[in-house]
Amino acid sequence: MKDFVYSLGSFSSALLSNTVSTFAIFYYVDVLKAPPHMISIVMILYGLWNAINDPLFGYLSDITKTRWGRRKPYIIWFSLPLALVFALFWAPPFDSIKPTALVLYYLLMIFLFDSFYTIVILNWTALFPEMYPTLKERAKVSALRQALGIPGLLLGIALPPILAAKLGWDKMGMIFAFVGGLILYLTLLGIRENPRYSQKQGLNVIEAMKFTFFNKSFLTYVIASFLLQFTYTALLAALPFYAKYVLKINESQTSLLLASIFVVTFFLIPLWQRITASLGAKRTLMISMILWAVLLSGFAFIRTFIQGIILASSLALGLAGPLIILDIMIADIADEDQLKTGQRREGMYFGANALVIRLGISLNSLVMGLVLSLSGYNANLPVDAQPNSAIIGFRMLCSLVPIVATAIALLVLRYYPLDGDYLRQVKEKVQLVRSE
Repeated sequence: MKDFVYSLGSFSSALLSNTVSTFAIFYYVDVLKAPPHMISIVMILYGLWNAINDPLFGYLSDITKTRWGRRKPYIIWFSLPLALVFALFWAPPFDSIKPTALVLYYLLMIFLFDSFYTIVILNWTALFPEMYPTLKERAKVSALRQALGIPGLLLGIALPPILAAKLGWDKMGMIFAFVGGLILYLTLLGIRENPRYSQKQGLNVIEAMKFTFFNKSFLTYVIASFLLQFTYTALLAALPFYAKYVLKINESQTSLLLASIFVVTFFLIPLWQRITASLGAKRTLMISMILWAVLLSGFAFIRTFIQGIILASSLALGLAGPLIILDIMIADIADEDQLKTGQRREGMYFGANALVIRLGISLNSLVMGLVLSLSGYNANLPVDAQPNSAIIGFRMLCSLVPIVATAIALLVLRYYPLDGDYLRQVKEKVQLVRSE
């Protein structure tokens, strides 16, 4: 029961983050009529802060010393501010009559939201390796976390416009803030933190950076993870274009296409949990990545909505595995790091990973813009008037581009050392340290 209660944090995390990432710009630009160019400037600044704050807050979490532990106090202190800021984000006191004030309010709220969200969710996530030291436990709880996160993701994407149409955006924000905040506090009942780790002297910031970014296990992992996460970002960004211009389907069908990936993934998570516990994280990840690359090739050929649904549902075979495994691998890296530094530094590793992964968004914007430009895509042309080169470009964005990135990730992952006998030795030594 404690595992379930702890894992509920995934629901709140997915619900709040996906609502903001999906509808924040739409709400302020399209509904409130904020100047788009000013919102774009805010988003550039937000992107820079978003990249910096993950390793910063991760490092601060690792060196925190309290009698209640390192992570738990942050969840207690900042879950309420997170919920309040989320609610206030959707209830601005300004409108388009005062555009500068509206944009400044947007800047303040999105910076506060991201800061509080990072503090709470990073500390909640960093507890995972400490609470669950064995592969079997990590596979089970990671699967549970993802299974609870997918409903939050779907609700965060699908429910806000429905609630906004009936109750208003401000009421939607209040409901989601209440549910998300309440569940975050509920997760405290499932947390078991060892206060002993918060009594040790932490590394200084230079040492922490050196041990993190010169760690072979972390470097090979984060490069492979970055490329794999880039494929997810690239596919989700390109699919609406693919659906409209290649499959020629409407918005409702496009929503079904996207939803089918995550719905089927939800049901496949228990299968990949068992595979992970049996084969280990590295080998399971490589198998799932090969499946992912093979299935992506289907976007080069399909032509109908039904074929799209079948292919999108099949993609879940290659998606469910990494959802479980990636956090397990960071947990293994933190175990190895403990033997080198004498510290538990999950916060720094999860934060540094988030910093690198966010670069995938920038890479996707660059690649997508380049392909659309070179292919002759013209947003002012109707669906049937797009040149054939644009259709080929959309097919490339959903097949060739992510396949190449996945192939490179597989090559890098071959050099990831935490597998087999070496991983068993690390686990035995860490267990010895724990017992002492």
